[in-house]
Amino acid sequence: MTYRAPINDMLLSLNHGAGLLAAVEAGHYNGYDPEFSAAVIEEAGKFATDVLEPLNQTGDREGIKLTDKGVVTATGWPDAYKRWCEGGWNAVSGSEEFGGQGLPLAVHSAVNEIWSASNLAFGLCPLLTLSAIDALDAHGSKELKDIYLGKLISGEWPGTMQLTEPQAGTDVGALRTRAEKQADGTYRLFGSKIFITYGDHDMSDNIVHFILARLPGSPPGSKGITLFLAPKYLVNADGSLGARNDIYASGVEHKLGIHASPTCTMTMGDKGGAIAYLVGKENGGMAAMFTMMNQARLGVGLQGVGIADRAYQRALAYALERKQGKALGSQNIGSDPIIMYPDVKRNLMLMRGMTAAARTICYATAVAIDVSHRASDPKVKAKAAARGALLTPMAKAFSTDIGNEVAAIGVQVHGGMGFMEETGAAQYVRDARILTIYEGTNGVQANDLLMRKLQMSGGEAVWDLLGELSAIVKKVEASNDPAFGTTGEKLRDAVASVERTSKWLLEKIATSPAEALAGATPYLRMFSTTLGGCMLANEALAARTDEALQNDAQRYVALARFFAENVTVQSGALERTIMDAATATTGADVVLVA
Repeated sequence: MTYRAPINDMLLSLNHGAGLLAAVEAGHYNGYDPEFSAAVIEEAGKFATDVLEPLNQTGDREGIKLTDKGVVTATGWPDAYKRWCEGGWNAVSGSEEFGGQGLPLAVHSAVNEIWSASNLAFGLCPLLTLSAIDALDAHGSKELKDIYLGKLISGEWPGTMQLTEPQAGTDVGALRTRAEKQADGTYRLFGSKIFITYGDHDMSDNIVHFILARLPGSPPGSKGITLFLAPKYLVNADGSLGARNDIYASGVEHKLGIHASPTCTMTMGDKGGAIAYLVGKENGGMAAMFTMMNQARLGVGLQGVGIADRAYQRALAYALERKQGKALGSQNIGSDPIIMYPDVKRNLMLMRGMTAAARTICYATAVAIDVSHRASDPKVKAKAAARGALLTPMAKAFSTDIGNEVAAIGVQVHGGMGFMEETGAAQYVRDARILTIYEGTNGVQANDLLMRKLQMSGGEAVWDLLGELSAIVKKVEASNDPAFGTTGEKLRDAVASVERTSKWLLEKIATSPAEALAGATPYLRMFSTTLGGCMLANEALAARTDEALQNDAQRYVALARFFAENVTVQSGALERTIMDAATATTGADVVLVA
């Protein structure tokens, strides 16, 4: 079945769940008209349906090839990328000063979900370009911005992130790629990088590489790394392309999924070193890297949402069409569609509910980042920055966990046919698997939430968010709508679980950090499902008063109820896991070490 962007669901999540309308009304978006969001999302959906989705399965089957002339992408990909850039899709949130449209990141996040849903491998290229744009905009010199920023924003020259080396994955400080400063102020890079997404391809005439390297005499570890910009082709003074730079794809990976996305080993230095330019300050690469990584982590979270929504749409279509046996109490002649079976309904509701919750968490992260940049009041900016920092690890980890889980359930709904490549359900499982790993594994995200974000200002950001969630619970309970079932009760208990567990973890961090870290992953899950449950309930309440959504209001109430009573309700068990089972994890060496 053909992908269709769930526009109403996305607008409800963006405007009400994530708080875009409230932020606009508060004056944080400088006169932005939220009515424009619908037009942008609708047009993105059309482009995805007409251009990107038809290439998804063919790209998966054909893959990419490394030739003497570089990496060749699958049939139709260069043309699709050209059309994508001509449509202005890379420039949605880019700076107007450099040719961008200046729209909110939150709106750009919505269209990024659409690219991932329709063609995850394609959407990876612009995801990394957005990260490159942020890094150059925040840390680059005026000269570099004048040459490269407009090209990156338009998408004419896409960007890469080159951090990982065989011995330096999560431990970026262990990298060995070296930089040598030249008399003319440029640098020469020598070394290699692995797992570089879109490190080389034939979709553009130039690629802008952002590379972490180490200068001679730099401090050890992460304090001694520097960020550099090295183009595939050097740029002449008049803006034309010059000589080929000494950075090449020396190999490509053969992967479980995302076959149409080239994952390259990049080599620098075989012909005198790659000419590069300093971004930021020498030995200041960590700050620049985190600018790139935070944007990428939100982008990867949106990939999880996109792949989950696509898997759900395909599973729903199959369940409506596939006939098998007789459902209990059925009066139909012949076999019944499998959607009539309670377990299939439960699976589909779980898929839809988890996708919707992850979507709103990601959009809320984008709104917080927007406000942190756009608001005029320094206190508002600081509070929004803290909210964005708190939500980012949940947006990345929870949403990508959901991408994997929903894709797997989609195969289950298809039954044996889901295991066959022809249905397309299996590809979603293969493509989704990388999402919990790259741009910081989900275990790293959980540790970040616990050891950094929870502790910010003594937990202030957490208490502020829990206060907002408690207010939502009160509104649900005050509605007296029997359609909500026990939603209010389940959400209230979950918020209380997060509050108790957060206080317990803050104490444990100070006295027994190993026990606290043992609960990091279940803590992220508990916080995320509680947050998602409250957000879905808030959206259901808002749908009643939104004229465009009133006819669907009870559908959103039913979804919020299902999520609260089937997913958020698990918070109590996760609380007990975190508090009572820490020593079972810290003492695991008796099992794991011979």
